[in-house]
Amino acid sequence: MPLSKAKAGYKAQIKKISGSDKISKFLFSLGCSEGEEITLISVLSGNYIISIKDSRYAIDKKMAAAIDLA
Repeated sequence: MPLSKAKAGYKAQIKKISGSDKISKFLFSLGCSEGEEITLISVLSGNYIISIKDSRYAIDKKMAAAIDLA
């Protein structure tokens, strides 16, 4: 299931990062990698607020759709 279809408060491990090379590299720089735990905190105005490794980030829907959850 892609992160873009998850509800606020959902916690899961990242199964796969898909999408363009540019998106994959950016998400990797945030700490999004296979096996890492991610939490969707909330969705505000089309931005997905996520928590990875004790840090919070805002990503857009396209990036959220590139994150597949286990």
